[in-house]
Formats: sequence, structure tokens, C-alpha cells
Amino acid sequence: MLSDVIDAVRTGRAHSGRTVKDGPWATHVPHYTAAGFHVVIKGSCELRTAEERITLHAGDVVCAPRGASYDLSGTGPALLLCGAYLLDRPHPLLADLPTFVHVTARGRLAAAIDLLRAELDQPGTGTDAAVKALVDMLLLYVLRTWFEDHPSPVLHDTAITKALHAIHHRPQAPWTVESLGGEAGLSRAAFAKRFTDVVGQPPLAYLTWWRMATAAKLLRETDAPLGALAARTGYTSEFAFSKAFKRAHGVAPGEYRRHSRSDSLRSIAL
Repeated sequence: MLSDVIDAVRTGRAHSGRTVKDGPWATHVPHYTAAGFHVVIKGSCELRTAEERITLHAGDVVCAPRGASYDLSGTGPALLLCGAYLLDRPHPLLADLPTFVHVTARGRLAAAIDLLRAELDQPGTGTDAAVKALVDMLLLYVLRTWFEDHPSPVLHDTAITKALHAIHHRPQAPWTVESLGGEAGLSRAAFAKRFTDVVGQPPLAYLTWWRMATAAKLLRETDAPLGALAARTGYTSEFAFSKAFKRAHGVAPGEYRRHSRSDSLRSIAL
């Protein structure tokens, strides 16, 4: 479920850079639209806003899922990996995340950070590719660790998860509230209320959201014609698909495809 969400909303690969600090230092990170992150490889530092103060030690990760403006500072040497993920239309599951997701690495997240540290300490053949792959995995591990400590009803309601799985893996199906309720093992009325309570929007509204997120991903990553994308996302005509896409994204599918391939993501360099 979490993998589905991240795969649908991420746009391209993360941009990141290695940052070395020595002695007392401070920097301001302006607000940005991407999901920025900092991994403390060595040393420690402090993240500050007018409302929050977060101390970060080696092995800690902090992510700003909706972008934010903040200050980072330290009193001694530090090695950080800083960067950002560009997210397209945040998923309802991610809407409830705090301004800053701060986790102390453990389990697989700790293993990924150890590998990052090793690659940065002793670069070898293919280090650039290895770091990019590890950073790609990082968002999933950070969110998994966060939700282990802060359970989300979306991830723990078995009935609703079954319906979400059906939508995610068969967006082209002619779903109705009743048929989705059948996937969840609930009556139409019970399912509609429970889904809305847990997910935060009605079943068919979420279905449309997911279809449009899927369409956007396919437009970014494939050259499939619009008619094929319409069929893969549950629309009976290219016209109906294009109309729904423009309503959701504000631009026609063809224009979205052109822009998505020309846009670049600015790294968050300190």
C-alpha cells in the first residue's frame, strides 16, 4: 500500500548532494514545493523554525513532505546528504503528515544509511548510481518508520485496504461504490461511510484521484497515446479522459507530458 502511494506521486528521481560542514555553521532553507530531506551521516545539527526546534544526530533523517522554510545550524563538523523529491498531487495518506517527519534510523532505514555512509566515505566504481538508488529507497523507509510509530487508519483497516488495493491495481475497472464495497466485504452504505471516514474522501472521488495520478505517471514515463492511457485508467474515450485530466491537473494531457519532461528539480544544496 505505501509503495503504491509513493510510486504514484513521485516525479522522477530524487535530487541530492553531499554537504560537508566544518566548525560553527548556519544556513537558511527557503520554502520550496518539493519534499526536502536531510540525512545526518556524521556529526549533529539543529533544525529551527519559529514553532519548532529539532536536534538531529548521526543516523537521523528529517523530511519536509510539503516543503517548508527553516534554518539549519551546527557547532561542529557534520556530513549531510541533502536533497528533495518532487511529488505530484500529494496522496491523502501523506496529507496528515506533520510539517517535519523526523525519524531515528533503525532496521532497514539504518542499513540504507550505513550503505550511504560507506559510499560517501569510500567512493568506488558506480558510487553515483549506488547513492541515487539508495536515496530512491530512502523515502519509503522513512515513511515506513514514521507510520510504525504513528499508525495510520488507512494502512491498518483491512477492509478499506482491500478496496484500495483493488483501485490501485485495477484502475481501469468500471468500479462502483457497491462493487468496491464487495471487495471490502461491506454493504454499500457501510463501505461508503467507512471509506470516507478513513481515507478522507468518498470512494469514487478517490478512484478519480488515483486514475488521474496513474495517468500523470504514465504521461511522464511513457509515450503511450492518449487513447491507450484512457483505456488503462477506466475512460471509454480519449475526450472523456482529456476532460477529466484537465479538470484534475489544470492542463491538457499533452501539455502536461511536454512540461513534465522539460521541468527540472532544483537540489536543496546547503
